[in-house]
Amino acid sequence: MKNGIVRSPLFYVGDKYKLMTEIKSHFPQKIGRFIEPFVGGGSVFLNVDAESYLLNDIDSYVVDIHRMLCSYVGNENKFYNDFYSIVDHYGLSNSYVRNEIPTELKKEFPKTYIAKYNKQSYSKLKEDFNKKGKNDMLMLYVLLIYGFNRILRFNKSGDFNVPVGDVDFNKNTRTALDDYFLLMQHKQVQWYSIDFRDFFKLIDFQENDFVYLDPPYLITSSEYNKLWNSDSERNLLNLLNNLDMKEVKFAISNVTHYRGQTNDIFIQWSQKYNSHPIKSNYISFNDNTIKKFNEVLVTNF
Repeated sequence: MKNGIVRSPLFYVGDKYKLMTEIKSHFPQKIGRFIEPFVGGGSVFLNVDAESYLLNDIDSYVVDIHRMLCSYVGNENKFYNDFYSIVDHYGLSNSYVRNEIPTELKKEFPKTYIAKYNKQSYSKLKEDFNKKGKNDMLMLYVLLIYGFNRILRFNKSGDFNVPVGDVDFNKNTRTALDDYFLLMQHKQVQWYSIDFRDFFKLIDFQENDFVYLDPPYLITSSEYNKLWNSDSERNLLNLLNNLDMKEVKFAISNVTHYRGQTNDIFIQWSQKYNSHPIKSNYISFNDNTIKKFNEVLVTNF
């Protein structure tokens, strides 16, 4: 737990873990319900104190992994036994428990020896997950932890198709899981997996609600952003205008400039609110290099 900040065990690329101290400094001191329409890996809600949480993501696999993890809260030993059972069954490496990768492989492939060691086992696990109906969230979580860039991606046929990564179950993963289980013992959470427009319709907004949004970025190039377009952007910003009229506090993260592109829709909308420049660590799914771009946090209070 670095500086009191925990990271989600889903390890989203581009999540807000490294930015939480800065982002939280702009949040209200007292929060009744913390509402996230785009919860993703959950690094934000995990680090926010509130009386209760309404959490949504249109990606049902993301939400189902959270629900699976939550089902083990208070029974963490069973989680680790079940997780290790899958790892051992398929013969995957487990750096947290043992040092089993041959020295010769490490010397021959100093940067990719974990991927080389796990490739065949991982491919078998992926094949079995897809064949068994793609509804075993613990199997999917193992795939996430051992997969390239720890991303969730499915092809047009609905099959999980991420290649093996050069990472396995290690101390960082164990720490993130332990923190998650500990924090979730005390958080009153309701999970949803619907379109953000439908999510807003469900909520009877009230005093002390606080809405934080980290939507797909209109002008960046991650896998997640393929679901987003200018109409989605305008719909969301109109909903936020409605929240402002109801005096509901919100904060939204977004990127205004990226590789010569400008999000004019967001920039124009944000003029009537308060914009806070954020020193970002955004990394795209397609390219691990950090980009030159401007990220902001916009608040209505």
